Amino acid sequence: MIILGATPIGNLGDATPRLIDALNTVKIIAAEDTRTAIRLMRALDVDAHPELIALHEHNERVVAADLVGRAAEEDVLVLTDAGMPTVSDPGFVLVREAVAQGVDVTCLPGPSAVVVALAVSGLPTDRFAFDGFLPRKKGQRLEYFASLAAEPRTVVVFESPHRIASTVADIAEALPDRQIAVCRELTKKFEEVRRGTAGELLEWASGEVRGEIVIVIAPGEQRVRSFDEAATDVRALVADGTRLRDAAAAVAQSTGFSKRDLYEAGLGRS
Repeated sequence: MIILGATPIGNLGDATPRLIDALNTVKIIAAEDTRTAIRLMRALDVDAHPELIALHEHNERVVAADLVGRAAEEDVLVLTDAGMPTVSDPGFVLVREAVAQGVDVTCLPGPSAVVVALAVSGLPTDRFAFDGFLPRKKGQRLEYFASLAAEPRTVVVFESPHRIASTVADIAEALPDRQIAVCRELTKKFEEVRRGTAGELLEWASGEVRGEIVIVIAPGEQRVRSFDEAATDVRALVADGTRLRDAAAAVAQSTGFSKRDLYEAGLGRS
């Protein structure tokens, strides 16, 4: 079968006994980075020498069928550099191929930055969405944040430390009153969680922020907005570089107004 193994996201003490047992017994490991897998095994005092096969975003589609074929005969343990395989990491294509071929897939549960950040954020946890890594371009980020205006769920996203200052500034612009939690280096020695509005966190984010970053964004208030307010949002997104068609679509999704009407308003025709 295919065995998805969750690995520590920072603290080695979070490696589960089931993961360590699998590392000691499986004959084949498919790893996002084989060097990282070797370091993990050494750190956990695993004295085994399985066959290591690279499985990453650049080769997964090529090697998936062969790995699944081998998994039909013996166990294949799948590891990513940190956290749960398939969650913003390689593994989904492999699992989909295994399901298609009728090969069993199981999981060794363990650390996940998504759930850890949500748990410590202090924001509602009853309903949440995970949207992976944020867009790199400012216009696309603003468009995304605008789409969260009336989002009824807490939202969890990943971000690079190199872009955290500009991203927090974008949240402050698009969602000025929204509570967020910026979680850094979760489970590690210098773990840090900053909570407040994006405007309140902007000074901190503009400093030298390092490490792995997870942002948790509170749900939006589902208030009734006027069409004029929605049209203003469209024009603001366009002014920041978003294509009019995309801006109209994003605001339409968050407000319920017609995309066509918003597009026309963006052109100044209404």
